[in-house]
Amino acid sequence: MRRGIHNVRRIVVKVGTNLLSSADGIDRLRIDAIVEDIAALREKGVDLILVSSGAIGLGAKELKKKAPIKQVALRQACASIGQPILMSHYRDSFKKHDLICSQVLITRSELSDRKTFVNLRNSVDALFDLHVIPVFNENDAVSTAEIGSAFGDNDRMSALVASKIDADLLIILTDIDGLYDKKPTKGNKGQLLKEVETIDETIMSYAGTAGSSFATGGMKTKLLAAKIASTAGCATIIASGYEKDILQRLYSGEPLGTYIHAHKQLNQRSRWIVHSSAKGCIRIDEGAVKALRNHKSLLPSGVLGVEGVFHAGDVVMINDVAKAVPYYDSATISAVAGLQSKDITIEREKGKIDVLFRPEDIVFLDYEK
Repeated sequence: MRRGIHNVRRIVVKVGTNLLSSADGIDRLRIDAIVEDIAALREKGVDLILVSSGAIGLGAKELKKKAPIKQVALRQACASIGQPILMSHYRDSFKKHDLICSQVLITRSELSDRKTFVNLRNSVDALFDLHVIPVFNENDAVSTAEIGSAFGDNDRMSALVASKIDADLLIILTDIDGLYDKKPTKGNKGQLLKEVETIDETIMSYAGTAGSSFATGGMKTKLLAAKIASTAGCATIIASGYEKDILQRLYSGEPLGTYIHAHKQLNQRSRWIVHSSAKGCIRIDEGAVKALRNHKSLLPSGVLGVEGVFHAGDVVMINDVAKAVPYYDSATISAVAGLQSKDITIEREKGKIDVLFRPEDIVFLDYEK
């Protein structure tokens, strides 16, 4: 048995497109089984968030589309058709257990913005207090850059949500048993990995590609999701959603699927910084990089230049080694780049600009080392 699993109090459950699909559009019995499982854990006092794929696939089947849908506008249309269908099934299923579910549609940009992130966290806490089950999905109907790209999969979105709400465990339910040491074939399934300590290049090499016409994920995105979750001290289990009472059995410690351990936990602000999309880049010299690694502040004298347009408080890249949140916008930083403090004439409320950001505002991308 896996020790400690039954002690978790906040779980994010992600359900994949393939698991919910059927010949006529959606597998209602599968939804009922998953919801029944969630209801059982809710009875034990566990707070749960459900991240559900399937809207694009449902919309496509409603339109009788059988071929893979790659055109962004058509994917958006399918999402807008499929999302209310998906939620109506979840609502009916939760109602059987006297539970209320809510719909939460988000985009990556909303998770990257500090204000909307805080608002989202507060909203989720309020829903938990009301004993409501939040059902998350990417807002594919309005999202453009994310749809069909490496950033548009719900696996990593579920991990980002788990990170934001300080979840103890991320459970990714899919149509296979877990991670194998080779891609399963009809003749050779390979060896199922029961536990993974660290996701390294060898583990990543076991991942395949997207599993269906309408899915955007695959084992690779699930492993990347587990890496994101691990920075929040959140373990991940990849398991088959076809197993009866899978959530309850995992909660009891039964060794199903692949358990991926959590690693170094970053604080909440650092996690927000490292997992947010960068709005631009500040190029600095090697001396400034060394100073930042020694927990010093960034001074204008160390700046070589600025790329992109960003506002004060946005997340930006620092060369290709870190992400940070500067106090000033791109135009102001460009104006003082390379200058010594005595030569700066631009002033702020309490005097001249001398520090662009402090050590608590930066996270190096090799923080795991």
